[in-house]
Amino acid sequence: MSAGERLLEPHTLVWTPERVLQWQRTGAIPCPVMVWTPEQTGRFLDVAINHPLYPLFHLIAHIGLRRGEACGLRRSEIGLAAGEVRISNQIVQWGWETGESSPKTDESVNAVAIDQDTALVLAQHLAVQDADRARLGSQWKEHDLAFTQWDGSPLHPAHVTDVFYELSRQAGLPPIRLHDLRHGAATLALAAGVEMKVVQRMLRHSSITVTSDTYTTVLPQVAFAAAEATAAIIPRQSARSLGLASGSPTTTMDSPEPEETPPENQNPQVDETQDLGSEGAP
Repeated sequence: MSAGERLLEPHTLVWTPERVLQWQRTGAIPCPVMVWTPEQTGRFLDVAINHPLYPLFHLIAHIGLRRGEACGLRRSEIGLAAGEVRISNQIVQWGWETGESSPKTDESVNAVAIDQDTALVLAQHLAVQDADRARLGSQWKEHDLAFTQWDGSPLHPAHVTDVFYELSRQAGLPPIRLHDLRHGAATLALAAGVEMKVVQRMLRHSSITVTSDTYTTVLPQVAFAAAEATAAIIPRQSARSLGLASGSPTTTMDSPEPEETPPENQNPQVDETQDLGSEGAP
């Protein structure tokens, strides 16, 4: 992707309470690239937790893999003891046909650190996969892939997207693309105070300029939410009489429970080819 094309990439906006309410009233999506708040992401993962693809969505939400990279992640490149996964393979889609391919940029082929909870999720998933392989015997189709169909065959990326939209609808969440779950991982990291350079390495962008340009508009939202969260933990005896929200764990990035029936949670009408490879989108 050229520098000129990057300049045309839309900025990222968070589904703040105000934007959620506007969407509920009008059905309008404020920006092509929307990300969930931490609370919204948690709600999605809670709904998805019993689905076979939960570990894949957990991984995307936490370390920002692209869809093709998650579908193509090799078991042999998951280092649970080292606390990292290495990205060197992806499932790409041409029309309806799929195949394995190396990421198209040197920066995309790299190791990404994983937290202890994510390592536990992956360990449990691989144990289930081992049991499935043993149960199916010769019916199992070995591809050394971490996420597969029931018989070991590679996942079709479009199926993963369909499952994501259905689970999002079940969770009652405002719509985002599956690729925006990757953007959400970066937003969560920034909200946690992670430096932009570290986020760049996690996303494996070619330069920090790509990362900062992509998340320029989200930084003020993250900063404001952090300020609200800081104020909320300061104990104030007079907070109640003043009508202050001090002590509340909820930040302004968190979406309120819907007070009215939201419009049909349509799949965002955007080009999902951004999910297919390393250079389709940041």
